[in-house]
Amino acid sequence: MHVAAGARMVPFAGYDMPVQYATGVMREHLHTRQKAGLFDVSHMGQVELHPKDGTVETAMRALETLVPVSILALKSGRQRYALFTDENGGILDDLMVANRGDHLFLVVNAACKADDIAHLEKHLGESCEVRVRDDRALLALQGPKAADVLTALDPAIADMVFMDVRDANLAGISAIVSRSGYTGEDGFEISVAASDAPGLAQRLLENEDGAWIGLGARDSLRLEAGLCLYGNDITKATTPVEASLEWAIQKPRRTGGERAGGFPGADIILKQLDDGAPRRRVGLKPEGRAPVRDGASLFAEAEGGEPIGRVTSGGFGPSVDGPIAMGLVPTETSDAGTKLYAEVRGKRLPVVISPLPFVTQTYKR
Repeated sequence: MHVAAGARMVPFAGYDMPVQYATGVMREHLHTRQKAGLFDVSHMGQVELHPKDGTVETAMRALETLVPVSILALKSGRQRYALFTDENGGILDDLMVANRGDHLFLVVNAACKADDIAHLEKHLGESCEVRVRDDRALLALQGPKAADVLTALDPAIADMVFMDVRDANLAGISAIVSRSGYTGEDGFEISVAASDAPGLAQRLLENEDGAWIGLGARDSLRLEAGLCLYGNDITKATTPVEASLEWAIQKPRRTGGERAGGFPGADIILKQLDDGAPRRRVGLKPEGRAPVRDGASLFAEAEGGEPIGRVTSGGFGPSVDGPIAMGLVPTETSDAGTKLYAEVRGKRLPVVISPLPFVTQTYKR
């Protein structure tokens, strides 16, 4: 389907993925911001945690030993952003966790999928059955018209709010639908049987507001929304606090909470929550028109001195109509409005620390 739609395919995390279609990244990006973009994200890992004693609370308590997130507070039909951490407080992966009533449903990153599954089986295998759903595809429908496009197939979808998860009947196709995504726009992620994916995609594309969107626009959309890309903005060398993701660590898991700690790297992460981290993820706006890419060194001065940080993601923001980036900088130089310099092809270009996100998020609350 992708090739027939004019997609340029590239290798990504062991998969052959559409990076863009005939219209190009810029138009695909703006289409998503204005209408409804359809993304094939079937490379992501879909995993179910089934408690062996039949009590979903068992799976929730078990998962809390691997993430600094309050899973026990997650009500049936709701999902939450989470992080796998290691003994040094580093991030092994970021993921989504949904409470499906009798089990937990996880969506993990493609590049980390095999390691995440092994991690779950090693640490939770005694209490939970880890079921990898390689038989399911995953589509994401994102943008201000996404709800209209999807409710045309199942009117009950209209009642969902951000981070709701439910079963749906999409014109005869059984699906698990969450009102979520990674573009900053209102939208949905749709898990279906692999055999049903082409038919569902075709139905969504028949709507005049629907269009295929590739990896290129997916990256520029998430960057404008200030969202992290694993392997760039967050890695094993980055703690949740350094990544400015402390909002994802709820009060019960923090110092003084009834379930404080108990996850890998808790001592380091909790100390940083209390005392601060040595560096922070920040937004960066180059002052010119030249994009600043990931890996560029950041300096405090236009000339001389050693690098004080680095760019972790960067590119052109079509909705912002200019270059944007994110980077890690020392906490003492992380205030909005601070001017730094990014080294690009041997020259230092001025960049200004900017609040995130670069575009207003439009989730349905």
